[in-house]
Amino acid sequence: MRIIDQGSGTPLVLIPGIQGRWGDLRPAVDMLSRSFRVITFPLCGERTSDVPFDRARGLDNYVAQTVEALDHAGVDDAAICGISFGGIVALRVAAAHPERTRALVLASTPGPTWRPCRRHELYASAPGFFAPLFVAETPWRLWAELASTFPDLEARAHFVRSQLRVLLDAPLSFTRMAERARLISMTNRVADCARVMARTLVVTGEPDLDRVVPVDSSIQYLRLIRDSRAAVLERTGHLGSITRPEAFATIVRDFVGSDRLVAA
Repeated sequence: MRIIDQGSGTPLVLIPGIQGRWGDLRPAVDMLSRSFRVITFPLCGERTSDVPFDRARGLDNYVAQTVEALDHAGVDDAAICGISFGGIVALRVAAAHPERTRALVLASTPGPTWRPCRRHELYASAPGFFAPLFVAETPWRLWAELASTFPDLEARAHFVRSQLRVLLDAPLSFTRMAERARLISMTNRVADCARVMARTLVVTGEPDLDRVVPVDSSIQYLRLIRDSRAAVLERTGHLGSITRPEAFATIVRDFVGSDRLVAA
């Protein structure tokens, strides 16, 4: 299993989103590692993960992968932080393994009852056929957010180029993304919320800028997870962890450090 272990201090596991690649989160990893020992990995099933995906186990594939990463790092417990789809995994980790979860951070995470729209469910049913349509609509969903976060055109272009380099280094698998999208509808997140014992932070962007997962959906976790609170990354939508990584890392650091958690 490939594991990225960077930085020192309080351990924090960073779980990637639906793309499954840790490289998409490199800006967040680099910034978080200034305050934490960041442990991350490509999700199982990805070519670079060296871990197969067992369809019979569903979401629990990624839970087991997270626990294995903690074991490999020699860490008894950590802050568990999930980005978007990774937040659904982080929630399940916190529910199933409270003894290994110091704190829980859900960033831009689909809410407890959220499911993909019919159009995206159709895309997921035949990812090879519908991939061009999915790619074509992506700029529309992200343009307003990127324009808000990067009003300077050169800064915006630099960010887009950096993401294209990640894409070239590790091409997306629409088949694996579709498989993960289907898991969202199959996961009982309400039940998982009731089992969470760790302090929880729900991080979102601004409601009018996240056109991937509605903010109203994400903040529903506040009603279902005891000892939970919210934080908003301003001038961002769904991509705030990588478009404003310094602000994201500050929010996470302030939350995880608020009870003076110490490194294992």
